[in-house]
Amino acid sequence: MAISKAEKDEIIKQFATHEGDTGSTEVQVAILTKDINNLTEHMRQHSHDHHSYVGLLKKIGHRRNLLRYLQDNDINRYRELIKKLGLRR
Repeated sequence: MAISKAEKDEIIKQFATHEGDTGSTEVQVAILTKDINNLTEHMRQHSHDHHSYVGLLKKIGHRRNLLRYLQDNDINRYRELIKKLGLRR
């Protein structure tokens, strides 16, 4: 269910704003989006897994807060990020 280290490193490389960047808002949102997509697929198969559902909702809320932060502080970075991730905002 969790993403592998190789997948995470690839996401970091793709969304990093500078060399060695692992904690920028863009990287965090991209990793959360990958986790949310994986959990969504899991929930389609295991609809009664309440524990995973709660974790999914927490990740969605965290991503929403990060996107709101980015939207308030740098609208251009926000628009570019949602375009790259294909989010419907």
